[in-house]
Amino acid sequence: MKCDLMVIPRKVALLGLLAPLVLAACDPAAIAAREDAPEPGVLEATRNGPPGAAEGTCWGKTVTPAVVQTVVKQVQTRPAKVNPDGTIAAPPKYRTEQSQEIVSPRRDNWFETPCAEVLTEEFVSSLQRALLARGYYAGDISGKMDLATKFAVKAFQQSEGGPESTVLTLQSARSLGLIAVPRTVSE
Repeated sequence: MKCDLMVIPRKVALLGLLAPLVLAACDPAAIAAREDAPEPGVLEATRNGPPGAAEGTCWGKTVTPAVVQTVVKQVQTRPAKVNPDGTIAAPPKYRTEQSQEIVSPRRDNWFETPCAEVLTEEFVSSLQRALLARGYYAGDISGKMDLATKFAVKAFQQSEGGPESTVLTLQSARSLGLIAVPRTVSE
């Protein structure tokens, strides 16, 4: 079959040229080697949760950045010169100094998540249907945790007072009826 490049739309041809670069960028080893690689838990669940996390649990997190303020101070570099009669011969000299102070430190906000083995195609399809029924998702029921699904998860969680994250929380999965809520035994 003959393929004439002139009839291929420019965007499709460009994607063909960029595809190897994009795929190389998605290589986990390449991401881990980069200095700006995302932290575990921020974009996907991790088993490396906060200190004291129960064995076998999975976690996600959001990061609250540090709040830093600039403090400006006037520092006297030379005192005033005073005449014997008390009059000022020369005013004092000052210089302006700026420094940064941390008002509140960076904080990791951990939340429990379903583990990766729970996020099967059937589970994600059920998640998409639950989000669709509540008006948060408008895509196809594909069973894939694509961007549309992640953004729907984020919108749902924010509306429920949860974290601003595309990682599904265990609480959200329970609210959507996807994971059983543990029973409390009353005496």
